Amino acid sequence: MVLTPRRPAFPTSLAPMQPVHPAAVEANEAIRALVDERAGQDWSSVESAQYEVLLIEWAAATRGMAAGVTEAA
Repeated sequence: MVLTPRRPAFPTSLAPMQPVHPAAVEANEAIRALVDERAGQDWSSVESAQYEVLLIEWAAATRGMAAGVTEAA
């Protein structure tokens, strides 16, 4: 899986500051831990699915949506 970063709609220096939701912080930490644990190794389908779910949870939390999204597209 190749992830490409999105460009912000405007320069980050002009980006509106939004409080970070605790669920976003938790999901981000879980993503980092998973990536660090598997660095340089192939991921199983279970690990890939876990990563995808964590990304969905992080995205929902950063958009202020309710956490707990467990179904991936």
